[in-house]
Amino acid sequence: MQTDAPYGMIRDGALAIRDGRIAWVGRRADLPGTPDRLAAAVVEGGGHWMTPGLIDCHTHILFGGERVREFELRLEGATYEEIARAGGGIVSTVAATRAASEDDLVAGAVRRLRPFLAEGVTTVEVKSGYGLDLATELKMLRAARRLGDALPVSVSTSFLGAHAVPPEFKGRQGDYVDLLCREMLPAVAQSGLADAVDGFCEGIAFTPDEMARIFETATRLGLSVKLHAEQLSDLGGAALAARFGALSADHLECLGEDGVAAMAAAGTVAVLLPGANYFLGESRRPPVAALRQAGVPMALASNCNPGSAPVLSLLLMLSMGCTLFRLTPEEALAGVTRAAAQALGLADRGRLASGLRADLALWDIESPAALAYWIGGNPCAGIIRGGVPVAPGMAPGSP
Repeated sequence: MQTDAPYGMIRDGALAIRDGRIAWVGRRADLPGTPDRLAAAVVEGGGHWMTPGLIDCHTHILFGGERVREFELRLEGATYEEIARAGGGIVSTVAATRAASEDDLVAGAVRRLRPFLAEGVTTVEVKSGYGLDLATELKMLRAARRLGDALPVSVSTSFLGAHAVPPEFKGRQGDYVDLLCREMLPAVAQSGLADAVDGFCEGIAFTPDEMARIFETATRLGLSVKLHAEQLSDLGGAALAARFGALSADHLECLGEDGVAAMAAAGTVAVLLPGANYFLGESRRPPVAALRQAGVPMALASNCNPGSAPVLSLLLMLSMGCTLFRLTPEEALAGVTRAAAQALGLADRGRLASGLRADLALWDIESPAALAYWIGGNPCAGIIRGGVPVAPGMAPGSP
């Protein structure tokens, strides 16, 4: 429900749920009857704030192995690009992911997901991209779908075959793009395991022309697209994504004016990833003021991955989004609810409005700004997913 108040807030509000969806929301004084006569069960919120369930719209949370040694190397002076060109980075995770069983991948992702769910996350996006061959990419996508059965969370999947060039195609990047378009994308589309196609457009990854070919194939197959763009340099990836009607362009530290304008015209969401920006020690920041002025929706996400963002807290991203990127607390909260839902093409969640999914979170805070203010705390006091209460405090390792 939108109001003229900051955050769209309603004080002393009430919300009704029917069949897993929001049936009514507004001021308690405006309820069309008394609560006990309107509902089979009435739950008092205890003075807590209520928001939509949080949405993490960009993660690589499913993978094999870890890359702690690369963390040490960066502290010794190596750059992200130098590590990648020396055979580390994404390619090292590819080897570990190819060797892992599907069950092992699920188990590792479950461990990493639990702290997110304890913070009120009810929807998460999970990318493939650490297989880079058809069998492993499909294994990852199957494992990602299984996360929604193993835990109380909705999972949106993205096929990220264009994440890096696999080692067996070293020096033959064009041949790998041919394989993606000729065999891998059609097989993924036929499997029904991917909700979208993603890619990495960067000097150490794929060129704009290569990504255009991949996006042409994806859209012909009926798949939505999104893109890692303008993280390390401005190659025009955001404008390319916008040209294909992409759901989102993500990272954007090096985004220029043309890219901002193209995203605004296309309705493409800017997904900002402060965890990676912080972890890699980047000095450039996304052009938040320009995005704001152009009316581009700005989402926030964890980018949880083993190399550039070993992040296990979406709430921490609200704080970093404000302190590093100069978002307002209100923009940060919208970034993990309304804008994050838009970045995934999920129109049925992310807001408190009649007819939408009853994915809700209760917070023991004095004002909504506190969600971005506290560093390392978790004030989540209750979670409802699809109208069903979920136990808060789901700590890592809990059953």
